[in-house]
Amino acid sequence: MISLKTPEEIEKMRVAGRITAQARALAGSMVKPGVSTYEIDREVRRFIQSHGAKPSFLGLYGFPASICASVNECVIHGIPSKKQILREGDIVSVDVGAFIGGFHGDCAATFLCGAVDPKAQQLVEVTRQSFFEGIKLARPGNRVRDIGAAVQKYVESFGFSVVRDFVGHGVGRKMHEPPEVPNYGPAGHGARLTPGMVIAVEPMVCAGDYHVENLDGNWTTVTVDRSLAAHYENTILITQGEAEILTDPGDGTL
Repeated sequence: MISLKTPEEIEKMRVAGRITAQARALAGSMVKPGVSTYEIDREVRRFIQSHGAKPSFLGLYGFPASICASVNECVIHGIPSKKQILREGDIVSVDVGAFIGGFHGDCAATFLCGAVDPKAQQLVEVTRQSFFEGIKLARPGNRVRDIGAAVQKYVESFGFSVVRDFVGHGVGRKMHEPPEVPNYGPAGHGARLTPGMVIAVEPMVCAGDYHVENLDGNWTTVTVDRSLAAHYENTILITQGEAEILTDPGDGTL
């Protein structure tokens, strides 16, 4: 059953969302050559805890870290490691969540490590913009696949592809709630969007083919053809008009 949030619950989700977005920004500021993904995870964990929150991902389904750090061909669920040292030209997807006041926030972004190949930079930019193209359709009366169809159309217009095996989702007292929010069509399908719904819209985009496979004990998800992948996500609230981004850091950036 899809949970519609009350005004009081939405305010709590704004708090969780802001901490989550600020943690994402911290992670992005640390993406530099010579930094390990373990270091980023450690500092994000400290940041979240310093705000009285808990890292949503730590222990979730047995995940061993506070962030997912997915580098280059890794799409999602990369496990931070002291051995994974970032290099010039890498693209690094960081997915993070924070739990406070009984509610979660969830967001992600892909960051450039130094100077990167122009095609990689375009992939990151298209992935981010596809989110904003999608949420133009996140209005009451539309359906979740209307969002996905818009994401897919935008992504494929650049010759990239959207992952099918993983999708967005509802967010609330649990990190993953109904409904599923695919990043592809067809439009006119899926749950109807209703004010009070809170969902995570998270395009996962591949430079090549969209097929993926799991490594590392079924965690780390990589592209089968080892093409680059990027990820962008925010938790949004369906309102009477335009969607509200709840994972807003509060400094005018997203």
